[in-house]
Amino acid sequence: MAHILLSIVEDEPMVRESLYDFLNAQEEIEIQAVAKSVEDFLQAPSEPAPNVLLLDINLSPGISGTEGIPLIRKKYPDLDIIMLTSYEDEEHVFEALRRGAVAYLSKTSSLLTIKEAILTVVNGGSFMSPSIARYVVDYFRFRQRITNPDLDLTKRQKEILTCLVDGQSYKMIADTCNITLETVRDHIKKIYKKLQINSRGELVSMLLDKRI
Repeated sequence: MAHILLSIVEDEPMVRESLYDFLNAQEEIEIQAVAKSVEDFLQAPSEPAPNVLLLDINLSPGISGTEGIPLIRKKYPDLDIIMLTSYEDEEHVFEALRRGAVAYLSKTSSLLTIKEAILTVVNGGSFMSPSIARYVVDYFRFRQRITNPDLDLTKRQKEILTCLVDGQSYKMIADTCNITLETVRDHIKKIYKKLQINSRGELVSMLLDKRI
């Protein structure tokens, strides 16, 4: 039977205690560390290194769980990170996955589901709540439609459109595409004009409705 060293980073005491009490009672799991912030977790003893981390995305005070992922992975490169969060929108989901999380669970998930997710990632898989998995499926559908040759956009505009669908901010798009912030704004203005829309929300609606 697998022996899993698990750490938990959660700032809500009741949630933290509930996770600890249930998971530490499981035969396959040993709680290695419990912290209320990324900073506290990184300062905790590093031996033995944990196998899995349950990480809250919206930590306060201190840096967020998403911001902490690169720092955590630098210290523990082989650590599997499961985001446990109340956020289920595309921007938070994909930012966490881009930074290195391997699973993303809603805080409404049952304790048994959380245990299942831990066992899944330890065995090399990934795990997501059904509602979050739907976002991932939609995301790849969106990206496929952006490559549509009938879409009257330049190669650069399609690149920027993909970044928008990825949930990137204007500044992140500028860094990704190696262009200025003003150039990003100009391209997005032209994209919206060609598509006859006024916002990112309308863009997502067009993609969902298969109008692109």
